[in-house]
Amino acid sequence: MSYDASAQTLRCPFCGSNRLENKPDARSMAPARVVPLAVDASVAEATMRRWLGQGFWRPSDLAQQAAVTKMTAVFVPYWIFTARTFTYWTADSSHTPPGARGNWVPMSGEHRGSYSGLLVGASSVLTPGETSALCPFDLGRAVPTNQVDLENVIFEQFRVQRKYARPLARQGLESLERAACAEYVPGRNRNLKVNVRLEGLSSEPVLLPIWVMAYRYQNQVFRFLINGQTGKATGEAPTSWKKLFVAVMIVIAILLSLLLFVGLVSASVTAHSGGVQMPRIDNAFRVAAVSAMMPCIHCR
Repeated sequence: MSYDASAQTLRCPFCGSNRLENKPDARSMAPARVVPLAVDASVAEATMRRWLGQGFWRPSDLAQQAAVTKMTAVFVPYWIFTARTFTYWTADSSHTPPGARGNWVPMSGEHRGSYSGLLVGASSVLTPGETSALCPFDLGRAVPTNQVDLENVIFEQFRVQRKYARPLARQGLESLERAACAEYVPGRNRNLKVNVRLEGLSSEPVLLPIWVMAYRYQNQVFRFLINGQTGKATGEAPTSWKKLFVAVMIVIAILLSLLLFVGLVSASVTAHSGGVQMPRIDNAFRVAAVSAMMPCIHCR
């Protein structure tokens, strides 16, 4: 939680609400490790300004006119999964042997993998897209919870239980295995199917640092997030409708120019083909010519 001096009350770092209740959850999962915060507030704001100044479709004055309305460092819950995999795969390859009649040849094989550090978000506030955009984290720098003063920092309780995180982890591992098996198929592939068996799947609850920020631009509030360890950023940004309008008008002008050019070329070709005509030979002339070439009766 965070304390708002003007409201004289606690304020949620995610939504800004001050209607908070202290409800201890006996089922809440305690984190095993914590990744310390490495990005301070000044660096976080500079990162946001730099991010806002990027992107062609954003307003030109966004980085200068955006006013930060909230900046809070929050430790967000994640599950770390580790597993070994054994995968049997089948696929069709475009790399056909000499003399083959078809364009595809079936293939199959096996693959063994070992994965550690697969993150699954356990936050009820961050979206899966935001969670994915903020990764990766250097989990090797995680420390035990007794080395971090959790009493004086803001952290979110685990909202996604282990049993619900496991299917998400399995989906992630299957995607990794699919990509690994595709490397075995020469050329292009199609109908790639994988049968993944997980071995030794284990998980660990951790807290990861994230800067939760909000900025105001032209009476609109946008959310911005920063990886508190690496500085990787993601967020929302307005679109410059002026730039979008100019781009649409340019595209329309180009299309009209192309249509005009095609019309002129077509008219020119029609004019040239109509001006050059082959001489006509009527039937009377043909009969006279044939008669002139035939010998008379006296010459036979």
